[in-house]
Amino acid sequence: MISAAPEEVIQSALEGIVPADHIYGTRFRYDSSSGEIESILSVPAGYGKVAVIEELREKLDVSRDRVIYVGDGSSDVHVMLHVNRQDGLTIAVSENKYITQIARRTILSDDALSVLVPILEDVAGWDSAKIRAFFETHGFVVRDWEKVRTDSVTISPISSGHEVSA
Repeated sequence: MISAAPEEVIQSALEGIVPADHIYGTRFRYDSSSGEIESILSVPAGYGKVAVIEELREKLDVSRDRVIYVGDGSSDVHVMLHVNRQDGLTIAVSENKYITQIARRTILSDDALSVLVPILEDVAGWDSAKIRAFFETHGFVVRDWEKVRTDSVTISPISSGHEVSA
């Protein structure tokens, strides 16, 4: 998780979901007596996110074309351009005009699972029938999927009376 938000805030919000050492956010130096911010140690916004992506990619030995980056705001522009230049997959998850023009895919949905749709299509090479079946085997049904330049997906739990066909 890479964010321009303060690292402590992200760690608190994602506690029990994402390990603290997998979170990269803005880090501050605090005054030991007052607790006030003295200085900024690092800011992974803009090009700072590119540096974190490259550090992680090298550390984990991931080739450039296997990087998938999901973003929603203007602080993601630099890293999306960087990932695109290296044949990775970029996914915008908002209607922010700066990133939707740059991202290879855009997906708008109220469900975080929807980001899997472009990954399964573009990386795994799955068609829509296989993607729908995948979600159903995990207890979800893709209710709406309008394909325009932007994917608009609605995913909801399967109701108890609905049977899933194999």
